[in-house]
Amino acid sequence: MFEIDPRSRKSIYEQVMDNLKDAIVMGQLPEGTKLPSVRELSKSISVNPNTVQKAYRELEQQGYIYTKTGLGTFVCPRSEIRAEGPELERAEEEMAEAFKTFLRLGLGFEESEKKALEIFEIIRKESDEK
Repeated sequence: MFEIDPRSRKSIYEQVMDNLKDAIVMGQLPEGTKLPSVRELSKSISVNPNTVQKAYRELEQQGYIYTKTGLGTFVCPRSEIRAEGPELERAEEEMAEAFKTFLRLGLGFEESEKKALEIFEIIRKESDEK
């Protein structure tokens, strides 16, 4: 489930966050799923517990997970996820670049929109299969 690349330009805690976010939005970790403790996860992926704690704290602030004292950390409903800040801006910029690439390849606006919807449908099916 986790892919940590020590040579990546992304920090380890960002990679932990991205792995968890992907698992949550793709349905591999459905709402209410109990996550491993910080200690368990850090041991299983050979990462410092402080790094995992930082990732959990950030994911909680963004609405992906919540903690119940004495019980553990759990996956929030998707409706709790807050899309905001630099990450959202970066995603919007990447999407704009993808559309510009479609146009440079000769696709018109309608064809580009159709292609984007096809891609979203593939992602939706992948999410439903998990």
